[in-house]
Amino acid sequence: MEINTHQESKLVDIWLSHKDQSSQDIQKRLQSIYRRCAEEKYTVAVFCSGQQDLAEETSALLQYNRRRSAERAVQREKARKRQVSR
Repeated sequence: MEINTHQESKLVDIWLSHKDQSSQDIQKRLQSIYRRCAEEKYTVAVFCSGQQDLAEETSALLQYNRRRSAERAVQREKARKRQVSR
């Protein structure tokens, strides 16, 4: 578990590994952190690691975004040509 406190924005971010997520000790510690942060009016953001390969999933997301961007560019060009031909 990694905890980062950002005093200027009153934010605490907590990063949990997959193992941390199932630990009863970590869950009890989180409850204590939540109470303390609520008293001090801090916002808590908890980030949990996933079970899939980060590099593969990131690559797939980038490929999807690239393909979607190209599709939208084609749609904009078609719309522009329709406007010009009117």
